[in-house]
Amino acid sequence: MSHASALASQDVIAYLDAHEKKSMLRFITCGSVDDGKSTLIGRLLYDTKLLYEDQLAALEADSKRIGTQGEKIDFALLVDGLAAEREQGITIDVAYRFFSTEKRKFIVADTPGHEQYTRNMATGASTADLAIILIDARQGVLKQTRRHSYICSLLGIRHVVVAINKMDLVDYSRAIFEKIETDYRAFAEKLGFSSVVCIPISALEGDNILTKSANTAWHKGPALLPYLETIEVEADASGAPFRLPVQWVNRPNLDFRGFSGTIAAGIVRPGDEIVVVHSGRRSSVTRIVTKDGDLPAAGPHQAVTLCLADEIDISRGDVLCAGKAPAEQTDQFAAHVIWMHDDEMIPGRQYFFKTANRIISGSISELKHKVNVNTLEHMSGKTLELNEVGFCNVTTSAPIAFDPYAEDRVTGSFVIIDKRTNNTVGAGLIDFSLRRAQNVHWQDLDVNKAARAKAKHQKPCVLWFTGLSGAGKSTVANLVEKRLCDLGRHTYTLDGDNVRHGLNKDLGFTDADRVENIRRVAETAKLMVDAGLIVLVSFISPFQSERRMAREMVEDGEFIEVYVSTPLAVCEKRDVKGLYAKARRGEIKNFTGIDSAYEAPERAEITLDTSKATAAEAATAIVEHLKKNGYLG
Repeated sequence: MSHASALASQDVIAYLDAHEKKSMLRFITCGSVDDGKSTLIGRLLYDTKLLYEDQLAALEADSKRIGTQGEKIDFALLVDGLAAEREQGITIDVAYRFFSTEKRKFIVADTPGHEQYTRNMATGASTADLAIILIDARQGVLKQTRRHSYICSLLGIRHVVVAINKMDLVDYSRAIFEKIETDYRAFAEKLGFSSVVCIPISALEGDNILTKSANTAWHKGPALLPYLETIEVEADASGAPFRLPVQWVNRPNLDFRGFSGTIAAGIVRPGDEIVVVHSGRRSSVTRIVTKDGDLPAAGPHQAVTLCLADEIDISRGDVLCAGKAPAEQTDQFAAHVIWMHDDEMIPGRQYFFKTANRIISGSISELKHKVNVNTLEHMSGKTLELNEVGFCNVTTSAPIAFDPYAEDRVTGSFVIIDKRTNNTVGAGLIDFSLRRAQNVHWQDLDVNKAARAKAKHQKPCVLWFTGLSGAGKSTVANLVEKRLCDLGRHTYTLDGDNVRHGLNKDLGFTDADRVENIRRVAETAKLMVDAGLIVLVSFISPFQSERRMAREMVEDGEFIEVYVSTPLAVCEKRDVKGLYAKARRGEIKNFTGIDSAYEAPERAEITLDTSKATAAEAATAIVEHLKKNGYLG
């Protein structure tokens, strides 16, 4: 290192012990693009003398070769490690850096300012206790400044330092500083921050970074680093009720069984009573096992294995909680969602929801409102676009254990994953369980699906016809139903056009409305299957995800996908309703096959092409499939 602590030179053990016991502050730098975030962190690392000699030499060489500050050192190069970042002069990824002073240890997340990478900024903010929001003194408060401030507030950060940077480029003007401070405080008043401290700085020149600068003698507040060394943050998860999301059942041999995971909140000790959320079973802790031996107690962020006094059923996905304060359970909850993908969020579409230790299927059932990040007002909308924030109702296929995000960041958060691509598309913060989740329960009925099916001498199922408009779905479905009725079977047909005259008459043809159209029909088909019927559903249903959702609503073997694969050219030639011609002329928008995509099935149970087989032949093939597989008794 370029310097050594006096204590370290005298007593290494004492130095290491003192260093280990220092408090830790996690903070994030954020704000609009090119406000100087990376330069500020580089300056902190440089001024606190935490660089090796070879790093200093490389920094000086890189500054001359690819730097943006002329003959001066370009401190941003210490943090912007990606080639694309250095080429463009912007931060793309989240860069984490550790540094330490005599008073405190720090982990800082340098996050991108560009709107395109807001999702990366949210990732960095999710673990931070404090945010440094940089503002270019020449630009003032911008939209991205407001967006990042709102996301920081949403993600539970309660302490903010507003670093008004590049004061050297405005002659250290007090008037400019005070104008920006007034503007920011007016906006931040609604965000619920516990503290907001504004500091005029020049990250490049070092003004008000380590010590007060003579260039801003009018500034009566602190310099940046002394403030970071002394601020107290109240985010102490050790005082919360105990929570351990189980990641792994540890069973190396017949004599040992433990439950491993990282403690999300609270303190646990041998002898403490715990309760398993989901089953409600209780036991007590006998051992806290780690790779370094047993512990007398363990707290937040520690990876441990707990051994219990009783043999009870626990698996990955369960949450161990303090016996007197268990987490809540729900399959319907309200949450703030930050959308992170170019493909819009569509209510009703099935996604995976990943909690601390579980992945479960579900959907955003309703978008209550969107949040305008400039004014914080609530706006109506049907979908969320990239970087938008909305307040939503979420429904999952099974109950999850949770705490409100305001009480526990780990058990109160989730990420949203696209089922088809496995891309992370959003992040959510749970606010509360919906009351109807507690008030609405399944009612046990004496006459069930099996009894209804037995009375009808058939095995209930859904025949789901999908394909382009004009492919022949309705024609074939109509013939199949006639033949089944001739055989004395009990059926019902849900046809796309017919349903839009009643149940779905309020829906249009946007992607969001198409998803809701299929969701409603799938729910109706599920009820009809429960009634013991063979249900014929004839819908274009262009998206794989919604057809998968419909399949997952019924039991295995009850969903038969019939892909009417008639080519577009043939469908368009038939054009019985004249719809393709209108779509080609631009008179109909969002028409499947023309300006809206159709996603063909990959593994349909039955595939038919009515350009090669007559409708009667196709119907015969379907009825034979039902006979062969036991659906007709």
